[in-house]
Amino acid sequence: MVLAITNAFVTLGVADFPKVIDFYRQFLNQEPQPFIPNVYGEFLLTGGLRLGIFRPKAEHFLEFSNSAQSGMSLCLEVESLENAIAHLTTIGYPPPGEITIASHGREISAYDPAGNRLILHQSTS
Repeated sequence: MVLAITNAFVTLGVADFPKVIDFYRQFLNQEPQPFIPNVYGEFLLTGGLRLGIFRPKAEHFLEFSNSAQSGMSLCLEVESLENAIAHLTTIGYPPPGEITIASHGREISAYDPAGNRLILHQSTS
């Protein structure tokens, strides 16, 4: 039997749904589509990747209450790292560290309101 995957997207379960939705609205400069208030919102990223934000049901709430411990990172390639840092700072979430140099380019880590790590990366091409 072959597993036939028809689609894939990233989802984040968050306790403070309105705050995290608002962060991604501002950060990505778009409205979530589809959007169900206090339940689910989805953002379309470059290349067709979708980012879903959901509020866990009460019986699963504890599983998602400490997402800062997660090893998951959302890596986003940007045209200008300086512009991305300025944008995050403007919306109230400045990256806590400095730009680092990696084999694939320059990068910096930032965090959304739920503590999910964002790796902003600028290629050296």
